[in-house]
Amino acid sequence: MEQAQEIIRGIQRGLLQWYDFKPDSMILYTGSEEDAIAEMLRERAGALICVSCGTAGEENFRQSYGERFDYIVSVAVLERQLHPERILAGLRSLLKADGKLLLGMNNRLGIRYFCGDRDPYTQRSFDGVEGYRRAYVKKEDTFQGRMYSQAELKAMLQSAGWEECRFYSVLSELENPALIYAEDFLPNEDLSVRLFPTYHYPNSVFLEEECLYTDLAANGMFHQTANAYLIECAPDGQFSDISHVTCSMERGRERAVFTVIHNSGIVEKRAAYPEGQARLEKMAGYREDLKAHGIPTVEAQMKNGAYVMPYMKGETGHAYLKRLLLEDVDAFLQKLDQFRDLILQSSEIVKEDCGDGEGAILRRGYVDLVPLNSFYQDGTFVFYDQEFCEEDYPANVIITRMIATLYAGSFELLKRLPMETLFERYNLTKKLDHFWRMEWDFLADLRNEKELRRYHNACQRNGEIIHSNRQRMNYSQEDYQRLFIDIFRNADTRRLILFGSGTFARRFLELYGQDYPVYAVIDNSREKWGQELKGIAVQSPDILRDLASGEYKVLICIKNYLSVMKQLDELGVTEYSIFDPHKSYPRKRRPIAVTGVPEGKQALEKKKYHVGYIAGVFDLFHVGHLNMFKRAKEQCDYLIVGIVTDEGVRKFKETETFVPYEERVEMVRSCRYVDEVAEIPLNFGGTSDAWRLHHFDCQFSGSDYAAHPDWLAEKEFLEKHGAEMVFFPYTEGTSSTKLKTMIEKKLL
Repeated sequence: MEQAQEIIRGIQRGLLQWYDFKPDSMILYTGSEEDAIAEMLRERAGALICVSCGTAGEENFRQSYGERFDYIVSVAVLERQLHPERILAGLRSLLKADGKLLLGMNNRLGIRYFCGDRDPYTQRSFDGVEGYRRAYVKKEDTFQGRMYSQAELKAMLQSAGWEECRFYSVLSELENPALIYAEDFLPNEDLSVRLFPTYHYPNSVFLEEECLYTDLAANGMFHQTANAYLIECAPDGQFSDISHVTCSMERGRERAVFTVIHNSGIVEKRAAYPEGQARLEKMAGYREDLKAHGIPTVEAQMKNGAYVMPYMKGETGHAYLKRLLLEDVDAFLQKLDQFRDLILQSSEIVKEDCGDGEGAILRRGYVDLVPLNSFYQDGTFVFYDQEFCEEDYPANVIITRMIATLYAGSFELLKRLPMETLFERYNLTKKLDHFWRMEWDFLADLRNEKELRRYHNACQRNGEIIHSNRQRMNYSQEDYQRLFIDIFRNADTRRLILFGSGTFARRFLELYGQDYPVYAVIDNSREKWGQELKGIAVQSPDILRDLASGEYKVLICIKNYLSVMKQLDELGVTEYSIFDPHKSYPRKRRPIAVTGVPEGKQALEKKKYHVGYIAGVFDLFHVGHLNMFKRAKEQCDYLIVGIVTDEGVRKFKETETFVPYEERVEMVRSCRYVDEVAEIPLNFGGTSDAWRLHHFDCQFSGSDYAAHPDWLAEKEFLEKHGAEMVFFPYTEGTSSTKLKTMIEKKLL
């Protein structure tokens, strides 16, 4: 937790840490001394005074500190004041003639609010978009704050005497400033693969914000719909010469950098902390190495502690390849081959591709050698920003990243040319899961995903929830209930038919097939007819014509269900619903019998939980497992134990069990404390999947996971859904690992 908090404070510091404050300056900050911004300013200032916004506006304070400050910094504070223009007018008298006022302000017309995020002050959607006409209208409404649009802020500043101001648009937001753009500067890259938006209330969001910025920029709306602004007010008209900043503060002290574009056409990469300076020196060395291998790179050098290069105005390799794919598939494939060849050329090959699927091994693998970090000029790709290098690295991982970053968030490209075609073209399919895992491990480590998981769960939106939110907006309450909520209505009394034979249908069968037997699986794809899904033959939808109305129920199990709905309507099918694999549905469960209580008597004490859940492998069943089941059963009426299959152990633990799955099931089922044993589905074994399936009140787990970030995030998920997670200490001296070690050493 301490490491996560340090990283989060670093992210918040990023709003202004890149700014070139004058040495030994005197700074007034309207906020707490404990704020992350205050911490950063204290390191940069000769003297720092932290006061409340109200205090800074008082006459006696202005008399004491008149025209003494080089900088006044205020972030999201004026929004909480009823009359911010009065405070702005007062702050002017505290500043030196060549001083600067730096304001962080939220934008009520920020695109995040059009995407469904709630107002941070009224805690309702669209209040700011409407100009607060429905908020604060009753006498009993207490003013908590409000946001202002860019036009309102400009008018407010001008009326308060701040004539010279320059606006910077901040994305994603003030507390997570990833990208900062001066008002006269627009992005020349696709932000859908650069930006990971954060929200006040991510569960109410229904649009993918990052995919809208290209159109907003093309239509002159980019700055007007920025989520927040950093406003530089300079009475002498002298502003910072910086046009754009990319902040990478989530990487931690050793890897955090600022990429700064100056008006002069110079780009600097600056280490955010002293610990990161050595990485910049390495970047210079990486560029020389790539150049020595004939890889075109942007000219760069170390200068005054920064990695400096010219600003390139050309089309990025990422944008060029996307455009080319939509225009000419054959030309695209030729250029992508060229890009792949550059990856293979970037370092010596220490192991040739021997056809086993692993591919060639590079002595130095430049993991970020992807289209996103290149320009297309004079018929070739020119690379920049190569920060990361791994020794003896599979070239196929970088090639997989080349494809993944290119396709990220683009449904157009997928329709034009499936990714699978490229995976086959570059012989990636044999070990694709391994390459994906290596790519994810790289990104997760770089972004500190494990440490920041709880933070991200709290403020980043979930794609599944976005999908559900959009569904709900398209139907009346009655239709939505029938189509998406009561999907098992009549499923007990009629033949259940799944429409679709892909991932959604497979998930339904794994999670709910034991409760709701499936009569048939149908699919529009002729190629799938005759194939089997979990032992059920895939057939043509024509079988519906042979069944009488009222005899069956169809469950649509595909993502793009609208065309199937229309097809069923034309066939006269009325009893159908849509399975959403990300929703939780009520599961059948046999009646719960309370054990250990004499017949005709009630338990003297009601147990804390109704349904409990434990998950595990339970290989080499021992007293530690027994103690856990016993302690769990003491706290719940009904105990479900989920058991990982042999295939699941191979896939996720990369080992083999001593005891086969069927035997492990029988051992656990025979335990008097266990009411039900459930198979953990291969690809849906997480806590969220288990909760959606079993709707338990508490999950019990071993205490060795109690401080693990992943399990803490799962704990928060359960608490958000009204359940809990309880950690039990393991039995001292006994564990499956110890038993396996003894067996392997032939001590047992």
